[in-house]
Amino acid sequence: MSRKAKKHLKSHCSQLKSVIEEIGRLKGPPLMTGDVYFDLLRSIAFQQLHAAAATKIFERFLDLFEEGYPYPEQVLELEREDLRGVGFSNQKSSYIQNIAQFAMDEHLTKVKWNKMENEEIIKFLTQIKGVGEWTVQMVLMSSLEREDVFPVADYGIQQAIIRLFDLGDLKGAALKKKMLLISKPWSPYRSLACRYLWNWHDVNKN
Repeated sequence: MSRKAKKHLKSHCSQLKSVIEEIGRLKGPPLMTGDVYFDLLRSIAFQQLHAAAATKIFERFLDLFEEGYPYPEQVLELEREDLRGVGFSNQKSSYIQNIAQFAMDEHLTKVKWNKMENEEIIKFLTQIKGVGEWTVQMVLMSSLEREDVFPVADYGIQQAIIRLFDLGDLKGAALKKKMLLISKPWSPYRSLACRYLWNWHDVNKN
């Protein structure tokens, strides 16, 4: 991320300035490839699992394919037992095949993502059963490298902001409204702010 983005965040929020200075060098999330279809599959694999366990499951999944790449038509040819066999739950197995079907139906490899706004992409991809707004936001931030994404429903982001801004009395919609207000001055670099907040939450969650 650019020096300009970091300078903007530090100058617009004293709490975030302290976080950035405490964290220093960021520890990045698992790298995405820039292939939205592949990264959606990977995001589903990583949902609600520790990274190490999810990585093993996803590697076993890729081993099912001769070329090591889960082409949509090949994913759809798999039996549910094949997906269960590598470690996916019944629900995740269904979601994996939903993504593959959508990729074929909508020709995802030909989509011009750079011509679409964030909200357009969220609306488009959340048509897939099993793919929610949070999952698409992760793809926006990492796979598509969008700089101004703010996943207001993310647990780590919520906990970090509650602690930094003393918002323990707020819940639900009131908390999200306040978070959006707090994050407004961080724009257009909220993705970087979130990376710092995730790192800070991991360091200070005990």
